Amino acid sequence: MGVVVKQKKVAAVAVLVFIASCIPATAFAGPKKNSSNCKPTNAAAHQPLNVKPPATLKHNNVKFTLNTNCGPIVFTADGVNAPVTVTVMSALAKAGYFDNSLCHRLTTSGIWVLQCGDPTASGSGGPAFNYVDENLPTGIAQNDYPAGTVAMANSGPHTNGSQFFLVYQNTTLPPNYTIWGHIVRGLDIVQNIAALGTTNGTADGAPKQPIAIQSVSVK
Repeated sequence: MGVVVKQKKVAAVAVLVFIASCIPATAFAGPKKNSSNCKPTNAAAHQPLNVKPPATLKHNNVKFTLNTNCGPIVFTADGVNAPVTVTVMSALAKAGYFDNSLCHRLTTSGIWVLQCGDPTASGSGGPAFNYVDENLPTGIAQNDYPAGTVAMANSGPHTNGSQFFLVYQNTTLPPNYTIWGHIVRGLDIVQNIAALGTTNGTADGAPKQPIAIQSVSVK
């Protein structure tokens, strides 16, 4: 069975719909300063690799390790309840799509997430295709996305691409975001990044302490 995808009609997809502003890619050029236990990184905004959608689905759980300049963040990916998402994200990771990319957005009030997965670091980057929502919370208009949740960012129904967010504190959201993983190691890294705030001093912006995905392993 193939992965159900559709060609992207516009470039701006896979952003959290409850966050309106975009961070300019120029804000991320050049070496980044060290802070806490993080190492300096030369990761910068860049054009995404052209990765084709995978042809077959995974139906098993796998483990993702985000090797970052601040340490490894490990999460289990739910291929049973989110097979399309896990299949696509595994394919992107194995192709090197996320390598040397910055986590471009941190929110620190109302919702508590770190958003990653956009090589352009603009909030609008993603692959040349979208795919369906899966494993959405059900039953009520607002649902808890507990600390440790890994979920897809989007710009509306069935617009998943490559961007995802790591929930570092229990957060209540509309049930619109595919839950596809849970952090088992490294949640403290995200929490430490969040404690340092954003570059612009507001509740929504680029992390003050840059965190870059240097590579991703999938097992």
